[in-house]
Amino acid sequence: MKKLHKTLRLSAIIAVATMLLAGCKKSWLEPKPLSIYSPENTLIDAVGFNAALNGCAKNMRDEWYGDGAPIITETIFSEIAVDGTDDKTGPAQNMDLQIKPDAQLNHVDFNRIGWYWNQEWIGVRLANAIISRLPAATAIPDATKNIILGKAYFYRAYNYYRLTNQFGDVPAPLKELTSAKTDFASVKREVILQRMKTDLDFAVQYVPWTADKGDVNRGAIYHLLAKINLSLGLFDEAITAASAVINNGAYKLMTNRFGVDAAITSKNVTWDLHRPENKAAANNTEVLFLVTERMGVPNNFSSGIQSMRQATPGISLAGIRTPNGGTGISPLANIEIDNMQWYGRGIGRCRSSSYHYNDIWDDANDLRHDSTSGNWMYMENLRYSNPALKGKDPYYGQRLRLYSTNGTLLCSDTLRLWYPWPHYKLYIPDTENTPMRGGHTDWYVMRLAETYLIRAEAYAWKGQNDLAMADINTVRTRAKCAPYTNAATIDIGTILDERARELYYEEGRKTELTRIAYLFAKTGKAYNGKSYTLANFSVSNFMVDRILEKNIFYKKNFITIHQDMMKISPYHVLWPIPQSAIDGNSDGRINQNIGYTGAEKNVAALDKIPE
Repeated sequence: MKKLHKTLRLSAIIAVATMLLAGCKKSWLEPKPLSIYSPENTLIDAVGFNAALNGCAKNMRDEWYGDGAPIITETIFSEIAVDGTDDKTGPAQNMDLQIKPDAQLNHVDFNRIGWYWNQEWIGVRLANAIISRLPAATAIPDATKNIILGKAYFYRAYNYYRLTNQFGDVPAPLKELTSAKTDFASVKREVILQRMKTDLDFAVQYVPWTADKGDVNRGAIYHLLAKINLSLGLFDEAITAASAVINNGAYKLMTNRFGVDAAITSKNVTWDLHRPENKAAANNTEVLFLVTERMGVPNNFSSGIQSMRQATPGISLAGIRTPNGGTGISPLANIEIDNMQWYGRGIGRCRSSSYHYNDIWDDANDLRHDSTSGNWMYMENLRYSNPALKGKDPYYGQRLRLYSTNGTLLCSDTLRLWYPWPHYKLYIPDTENTPMRGGHTDWYVMRLAETYLIRAEAYAWKGQNDLAMADINTVRTRAKCAPYTNAATIDIGTILDERARELYYEEGRKTELTRIAYLFAKTGKAYNGKSYTLANFSVSNFMVDRILEKNIFYKKNFITIHQDMMKISPYHVLWPIPQSAIDGNSDGRINQNIGYTGAEKNVAALDKIPE
């Protein structure tokens, strides 16, 4: 009976979340009668509030899941990747043309900037509902209230951290909205982040260190607090917050074999760390926070991660040929050489740059780049597997090659069909799709490996390169790399390289690059001999300079076979505020970011959050 009660309450809160999510639509302005599932009837006890917190977690989850997952948009606004879709006009390739306030900003074939804007505000709204209604829940003990409040602060701070490093100055509602509001004003980014810091300083006092996997714990809060302290230039406080996690005995990097494939001697701990069954395992001491997604679990189900479809090459798109001219790979099943089931039918949407698959790898022993164990895959590791070749083409079963012996190119589209990839990260077995796309799995949001790199960055900003190097080496040596020994060579670029090696398809790369760009502008420190200012942020900044330095597609204005240009400009350091949000705010002013149409109407952003 108790289990049934919890199930019904969870269903109720999902109904409430659906109502709150509708707040982004015009229909939300229309009055509706109260339901038994209204917040007034569900956010009254600990069961209801904890179910609402589960709704906050569910809202975060979709960043990594489904076709055209939003994380791809974060990744292509960086040095790491570009959108490799080159059979149509529309994908975010020429950012000057495609990324505009009134453009299509939320579609799997274009980009997902609008998804972030919508979904992160939903996350703020869900957290605000909990925060606003909690004081009236008199039946809940104060100690329990403080835990619930701390977790809600975490979710709200997470969403504001992302919003302020994607869009810059944004509105900052801190209370539940119970009626239509059309007079929002932009608030300065640092003012919002300072308030989030205050909230998290409270939260770490009350939320326990240990919790169920997928629930908020103190380690995750300290981790986020360290990032926000970094954003504010509070380097000592960032070090203190990161050290609280690192020095807590509950968390340790996974350095030994564990989990479902531990008995497979050809594999290693890097492979183990990213197996779906191992991410939330009780003995995984590295995970701080993850989102959960399991087949068959009620209300915790999506279309799968689809990472194999999104980020691996389009090996079956008929453009790879044998030296004899035969179609090398097809999506047809082949029990002898099952490329489709092992690697998936990729479409090259998240196409890695040479910076990611080649330039950053400085140690041949790095497990994260090891093809012998199968962690990393090169096209030359695959074999010609089209069943139609068998008995007709002697190259059937041989390894792929890019050129024939006479120098003929054997791939019709090297952008989309031919590049290496981290198989250990993207391979998620899929029981629903043939060929595989990438099935159901939990996904890391925060790991201890990143905590070390956050602290390393804080040390680097302070000029304590020896301490920064030690933290980087902790992550490197787990992957069997030789440690760095010359502290004088350590800089922010070194840390970004290590983040790219360790956190691919986990971190919001654009978010982190923009955060660091703000710090270069705030501190006046130089990168490659060039310094920046906040006053000139959208005209000259670290983020786009680094992308143009490292990502050859943007650097060379690569032209696709569809005749679309890869192009990014300095003002793309911040994404455009969707025009619909500005137009709907008829009684106030939400500022547009510099470089986009409408910015000429901006007014001074508020230096205080309206209460």
